[in-house]
Amino acid sequence: MQVEPHVDWCKKWAEYSPDQIALKEYESGKTLSYAEWNLLSNAIARHLQSQHKIKKGNRIATLSENCLENLILFGAACKLGFILVPLNYRLSPPEIEYLINDASPSLLFVETKFQDLLNEKRKKDTVPIELVTDLSKNQDTEDIRIDSPVTHSDSVFILYTSGTTGYPKGALYTHGMMFWNSINTSLRLNITSHSRTINVMPPFHTGGWNVFTTPFLHHGAYTCLLKKFDAKLVLDLLKSEKITLFMGVPTMLKMMTEQVEFNKIELPELINIIVGGEPLPIPVIEKWAEKNVMIRQGYGMTEVGPNLTSLHDRDALRKKGSIGFPNFYVDWRIVSQDSNQQPGTESGELQFRGPIVTPGYWNQPKATADSFTEDGWFKTGDIIHRDEEGYFYVIDRIKNMFISGGENVYPAELERIILQYPEISEVVIVGIPDSKWGEVGKAFIVSKNKELFDENHFFNFCRAKMAAFKIPKSICLIDAIPKNDTGKIDRKIVKSWC
Repeated sequence: MQVEPHVDWCKKWAEYSPDQIALKEYESGKTLSYAEWNLLSNAIARHLQSQHKIKKGNRIATLSENCLENLILFGAACKLGFILVPLNYRLSPPEIEYLINDASPSLLFVETKFQDLLNEKRKKDTVPIELVTDLSKNQDTEDIRIDSPVTHSDSVFILYTSGTTGYPKGALYTHGMMFWNSINTSLRLNITSHSRTINVMPPFHTGGWNVFTTPFLHHGAYTCLLKKFDAKLVLDLLKSEKITLFMGVPTMLKMMTEQVEFNKIELPELINIIVGGEPLPIPVIEKWAEKNVMIRQGYGMTEVGPNLTSLHDRDALRKKGSIGFPNFYVDWRIVSQDSNQQPGTESGELQFRGPIVTPGYWNQPKATADSFTEDGWFKTGDIIHRDEEGYFYVIDRIKNMFISGGENVYPAELERIILQYPEISEVVIVGIPDSKWGEVGKAFIVSKNKELFDENHFFNFCRAKMAAFKIPKSICLIDAIPKNDTGKIDRKIVKSWC
């Protein structure tokens, strides 16, 4: 009989390393050892079971920033089998209400500061998340018993996508996905019980849970939680907390290099910084390299992994712009528009299959079916190119592509080229209607000096670097590129400006 790997990680580490600190909440200074995390998770699970009749498969939604209570609820979910639904506190009240209605949670835990995001009826039906620890006090902390064991096929999260098109979709994230993501991550980054990290990613995003937090908890390591990103504070904490691995988005890493303290600080324990979301500019990679901190860029998504590929730090400069190659336990293929597998260096859509892939979207059978091929491969919607050595490069999202004069144009490819222009700090390109060519590109540019920006010089640069049909036909100088909650360019907003 096949036995699935254990899903109650806090119980195991409470046995192996009871006194080791698992979690720290920076703002309050509170910590939880693995023994304390296990005891509190048991207690809150028992309370939810006895007082609220929570059982396997029920949903519990949360509306809070990074805090210890989130992780206690997560520990309880691994024991009792309920599904956590982290809600985005940066959304408007109607958007949050939509997510609650969609997930139909049995309970809603809300940080007091976010109560005003709910309507009056919802406010009456919530439990303050700050009470989770209090509810756990003086409770029976023995291991709970449930009717059927929690398995790898059971979901532990519903993670809502950003909803750039239509309504948000809730991706089901299973214990099996979490396990294999942890194994893949540790194999590429050498995570051990001695590893230390800071989590500044929001808890409503898979990055906040599954890039480092759950792999670190699986390996008995240490995580310091921050409610908000602050460049100077994080830089200081990398040193004082003796951090070995850190994950951030390009904007964060750039802001940290701009701090006065950056030139003087030494970070001997910091081995790697992991970057996702978008390529990190080479000058930023070089600044961190001067500190002997190597950047590892990668690729992931809410529905798969999320840690799917990794570019080794030794290749950060040699293979600039690459996302590396797939992690250890990842089945992948690249296919053409007519669904034929692409050999060699031919470009095509990246697809995945296996235990790292979501079983689907919550209450969305059509969206689920549309996301998979007939033979069970998940369609990422990303166009990938492989070079002669097998390294992957993201050309662009399929939905961002536009057709100009019968030629496919991928904005991300052009944006990477344009960012080489010395007077430009940020750029985003979108396709707009054109009577002659069908569609042409329009570039929204953040210039380092708007008053001195020379359009003629810029277009000469483009003509020297790219085919004529790829060159943007118009530009618009702006003060800042809009970003979403995870620091990625919000193309939906940019498109609305056209």
